[in-house]
Amino acid sequence: MSEILVVYYSRTGAVARLARLVARGVEEVEGMRARLRSVPPVAPVTETARPPVPEDGAPYVEHRDVEECAGLILGSPTRFGNMAAPLKHFIDGLGTQWASGTLVGRPAAAFTSTASMHGGQEATLLSMLLPLLHHGMLVVGLPYAEPDLNRTRSGGTPYGASHVAGPDDDPAPTEEEQRLARALGRRVAEVARRLGA
Repeated sequence: MSEILVVYYSRTGAVARLARLVARGVEEVEGMRARLRSVPPVAPVTETARPPVPEDGAPYVEHRDVEECAGLILGSPTRFGNMAAPLKHFIDGLGTQWASGTLVGRPAAAFTSTASMHGGQEATLLSMLLPLLHHGMLVVGLPYAEPDLNRTRSGGTPYGASHVAGPDDDPAPTEEEQRLARALGRRVAEVARRLGA
């Protein structure tokens, strides 16, 4: 089976829930499997920032996960219209993979969660897609052929799946957000399969 790597950072659980939905969508495609991985938090004092193994959730991503994947889907909460520092730190560490062209020609996508409707979800998705383009990846979004993209009153964009947690920080995605997250995972897996992953 070919694997799509779903890498995310989640502090309150909303992005982790989306990641599981995206992974479910990947596994709805015959012959494809999701490899769910997280990134550790970062702090000014790095020795205290991360335990060697996360206490719960997906294991931390390793470079070999990137090298073995047939596609890559990134997830992050929105931080002032940008991805969170832990995910950016992980991406910044992929210089060797960039130089060797490891990810060239593989499909990629992004997903996010924000506290407010206008909290920068589309800008965050675009910030995650830029380094994927530099790696030569084929960016996959959500087309308006997905009916929920026209119906949603919360998250969901053509740039990727998203969730609006609201002022009470509700980590539970709406039904439309759930279906769009699964659709994003399916689309990346379908493209990877067509490419012969």
